[in-house]
Amino acid sequence: MLFLYLSFLPVPDSKRIVLLGKTGCGKSSLANTIFGEEVFKISHFPISELSLSRGETRPVNGRNLTLIDSPGLFDTRVSEVKLKKEILSCITECAPGPHAFLIVLKVEKFTKQEKDVIREICRHFSEEALKFAAIVFTHGDQLPERRRIEDFVQHNEELKDLVKNCGGRCHVVDNKYWNRNTEDQYRNNKLQVAEILSTIDKISEANDGKFYTNEMLQAVINQIEVEEAKMKPSSTNQSSEETRNKAKRSVFNSLMCQLVGSATGALLGAFLGVTKHIKLLLSGSEHSDVPPQASVQSPTLLSEAALSEAMRGVRKGYNAGAEAETVQEAFSEAMKAVWHQSPETDSSVKREKKEKDSESKGKAETD
Repeated sequence: MLFLYLSFLPVPDSKRIVLLGKTGCGKSSLANTIFGEEVFKISHFPISELSLSRGETRPVNGRNLTLIDSPGLFDTRVSEVKLKKEILSCITECAPGPHAFLIVLKVEKFTKQEKDVIREICRHFSEEALKFAAIVFTHGDQLPERRRIEDFVQHNEELKDLVKNCGGRCHVVDNKYWNRNTEDQYRNNKLQVAEILSTIDKISEANDGKFYTNEMLQAVINQIEVEEAKMKPSSTNQSSEETRNKAKRSVFNSLMCQLVGSATGALLGAFLGVTKHIKLLLSGSEHSDVPPQASVQSPTLLSEAALSEAMRGVRKGYNAGAEAETVQEAFSEAMKAVWHQSPETDSSVKREKKEKDSESKGKAETD
């Protein structure tokens, strides 16, 4: 679990808002509704087309807002490596930390998939992040006539608890139909956006103007600041914003290399660990009455062998990735580091050499 720290660093005028939710819930459309213009591309497919989080800054009602759209951040259908890539992208975009999270849900049944998304949010950002969060429902046209979003929430205990944990903060918009409801005093996007902005201000006030951050965000912002300092002498023709964005991209690439190196090392290390274990059992079975299949098929022994070498592979893969300049190079160098330096491959070479030497010596003695 990541621990929450409240940053006392000076913050820029723009408030950073991260939009979280499953793919297809309307995050990009909500961002466009808040900005009042088409800024983010809308995907009409069930699986996210966009691979990385993206932040955009615009003036809204007299204040600057930076909205970070996270297309596939908590898509349960993507692999763990892709999910971590999304998390790194989101964290890099919102560093040094967001002033608020908008958790986006549809006005529909609160299913297991929505519950999984909330659980993943808490797992990666900690439950303390809910102190900085508000719930925004999309597809408001699904609300029955004369019903408010608070009425909808009351009909589901888990949804009610979620809103309660977010300080009772919840809103509703309809990105398709409510833009034209200028006379309606509730089903009106202009009024709802004003309420959302007011809620963001209240979240900031409740947290003394500080933004949410954690150990991971702190580490990323430290790397960005170091990279930015390196770039400044050669970036005299660039604005500070351009230099910072360039530093963010550089740090993200570095973190991706470390991630790919670690993942590659873990997978190859686990494979070598299992291979080593099976070879030892097969060689030992020559002098044992126990069938080798009985030991090889032991889940516990195989798991321990895989885990031990996977951890070794993670360390070697991480170090290789940290030295790489591209993701492809990180993958290649991690493969080399784990394969050529693994105890399994080293011991195999040594064992084969020892066996050949023994055979040669035996023949010489016989002769």
